[in-house]
Amino acid sequence: MAKIPLNEGFSLFFLSICGIILTMNYHDFIWDLGGTLLDNYETSTNAFVATLKDFHIQADHDSVYAALKISTQDAIQTFAPHISNFRTEYKKKEALGLQEPVLFEGAKELLEEIQAHGGRHFLVSHRDRQVLTLIEQTGIAPFFTEIVTADEGFPRKPDPASMLYLKEKYGIQDGLVIGDRPIDIEAGEAAGLSTYLFDSMPHLHQFIFE
Repeated sequence: MAKIPLNEGFSLFFLSICGIILTMNYHDFIWDLGGTLLDNYETSTNAFVATLKDFHIQADHDSVYAALKISTQDAIQTFAPHISNFRTEYKKKEALGLQEPVLFEGAKELLEEIQAHGGRHFLVSHRDRQVLTLIEQTGIAPFFTEIVTADEGFPRKPDPASMLYLKEKYGIQDGLVIGDRPIDIEAGEAAGLSTYLFDSMPHLHQFIFE
């Protein structure tokens, strides 16, 4: 069956009125937040560079952006390894920039479409309970069965502990882990789940409903 190219706002309703029936390859979806659902990397990079300047450290935007795409810890180890309170100060600046969070175009529609097909959504984030505020502000909180934040005390990804917790608690068998960084993929694979390295909503939609 030929794949149907989808624009970011392509909806289940439109497919239904055209008589096109889609089926999903998975039932449960474990999402990352930043860089996957939330378009936050520019905000995070600017906050990181500004925090470095506060400590009289210079770094170019692109290098910081690339390091943050690996992980926050990698960026800190690269640019400020000996500053014990750097993460705290950086997160304060980042939180100010995220007061008006923005989802990737098509994210909410995809969450809704998956749920309409009987799928369940979960979220695993390294952030603290600020995550709950962010997803409330973006209007996607009702889609999630459970949200795991740093406050739950699980080791950081790529450790699979948080995903194994969800897998066991909810009996997840046909699960897909979706994230934009290698650590998301490593954690998902270690938990025995399928994985998808996020690049765009249209590509992800086609992967799920191919």
